[in-house]
Amino acid sequence: MHDVLVTSGGVPIAARDFGGDGPAMLLLHGAGGNLAHMTRLARLLARTYRVVAVDLRGHGHSGDGRWNWTDVLADLDAVVADLRLGAPAVVGMSLGGMVATLWADTHPGGPGAVSLDGNPTPSRPDQLAGLDPATAARELDRLRSMFDDMAAMLAAPINDDQITAARAGQRAMADQYGDDEEAWVEGFDRSLVERSGETFLRPDPATTAELRRAMAELDLGPAYRALRCPLLVVLATEDMPEQEPFHELYVAHRWFVAAQLAEVDNHFLRVLPLAGTSHAMVAERPRELADLIVDFLASAD
Repeated sequence: MHDVLVTSGGVPIAARDFGGDGPAMLLLHGAGGNLAHMTRLARLLARTYRVVAVDLRGHGHSGDGRWNWTDVLADLDAVVADLRLGAPAVVGMSLGGMVATLWADTHPGGPGAVSLDGNPTPSRPDQLAGLDPATAARELDRLRSMFDDMAAMLAAPINDDQITAARAGQRAMADQYGDDEEAWVEGFDRSLVERSGETFLRPDPATTAELRRAMAELDLGPAYRALRCPLLVVLATEDMPEQEPFHELYVAHRWFVAAQLAEVDNHFLRVLPLAGTSHAMVAERPRELADLIVDFLASAD
């Protein structure tokens, strides 16, 4: 296992090669995360693949750069070229799953891609199946307000006591999931950055705003219909604890996503709602996901 830094359009992109003797695979984290959050899944997949996890731009140890899907895909191309990975499979969680879907769309003939609940956050009433317009608008306003509060928190510096408490929280979460505590702590520490003598969490406010805008504008429907690369979309079926105050909204959005995918007539696309999992499925069911990924990519060959 070793870390590398690759330059893409002037932006340094950090990656970690977990090794493995099989075909190449890129592994992508979710928004606000970094490659350390994918450690357990990477280790499981490295039994079959050569796994390279990437810090998406604006996250972890990668540099800042404008966030748009074209540049992010170019970042992955740069990693692939630098590490001589050939034609890798691409697996992504959440934001990384959206990138994996776009990768599959733009790399016809590729070996396959997997999106682990990689769907944009709902931003319009028409994305909330079954909710009346007034309820949908009210719930979206509440959700936007929560995300605004989170963005404000990211814009503020954090002190040593907060860092210590956050590391303890990461260890507790690792224990809850039976995972490696040090990997969870690294996932937190890897998002810390020093600016003007103070410590902040990444991504910074500018990147967060660009991410929200990019996801709000993203429609994956055309990509699903145009696929010429095998893609597995694994869907969450339950709320995370953080989503429970918005239960009605997230249920409606899961129905919308499922209906959108059901309308796609493309044999390159496979959809799997995974019973009993939430958007935190990588932490909840890493072994099952690893098996699903390996089996799907083997069947796509």
